[in-house]
Amino acid sequence: MHVQEWLETVPAVSIYLLVGVVIGLESLGIPLPGEIVLVSAALLASQHGEIDPVVLGACASAGAIIGDSIGYAIGRKGGRPLLAWLGGRFPKHFGPAQISVAERSFEKWGMWAVFFGRFVALLRIFAGPLAGVLRMPYWKFLTANVLGGILWAGGTTAVIYSVGVVAEAWLKRFSWLGLLLAVLIGLGSMLILKNRARKAGQQTADSPAADKSAAAAGDTSAPTAAGPVAPAAEPDAVPAAD
Repeated sequence: MHVQEWLETVPAVSIYLLVGVVIGLESLGIPLPGEIVLVSAALLASQHGEIDPVVLGACASAGAIIGDSIGYAIGRKGGRPLLAWLGGRFPKHFGPAQISVAERSFEKWGMWAVFFGRFVALLRIFAGPLAGVLRMPYWKFLTANVLGGILWAGGTTAVIYSVGVVAEAWLKRFSWLGLLLAVLIGLGSMLILKNRARKAGQQTADSPAADKSAAAAGDTSAPTAAGPVAPAAEPDAVPAAD
């Protein structure tokens, strides 16, 4: 059976459940490719009328909001020991450096770190548990969580679905090679934008440390600026014996 024909046999309910569960587990704090699953499902919906993009976006939004809320509750109860345990199990995602960057983002942006974190892979995993560990008021967390989840899941579904519909029309005029080239250009542009956003976030997070280092250097050079240090007095000469 051809792959295209096999995909048409997959029940739409299975796609909805898969997207909701994977995104929910990722939002809970488990490193999973939620964004990749959502993009793939949206592309699949654009090619198969059985999959409703509205229902797909709603399932993705629900998974993001519910998963984040469960992660918040777990983080609030587990506290710092939970982060240490996660660091031991997933050092690539929950190592000391990653946690430090996420904490600085939360300290600077507050509830908006939860909102914008939905669009950044690292913060998307951290947002729920870390907000609970830092004791962010739940109403603030829930507000940012709902807004970010709906905008991220619904927006991603709408954009990718629209691209897939347009791509299907292009295939009637051009070849698969042309579509592949267009997809590669789009992915390259997305990676460049994400890389720039990540570097900007790192520079913002590192600026407090740079300010502290500059202040420490200024304190060290303070005696030199005041003037040269007077040399120590030489001891009196001992009189010669008669």
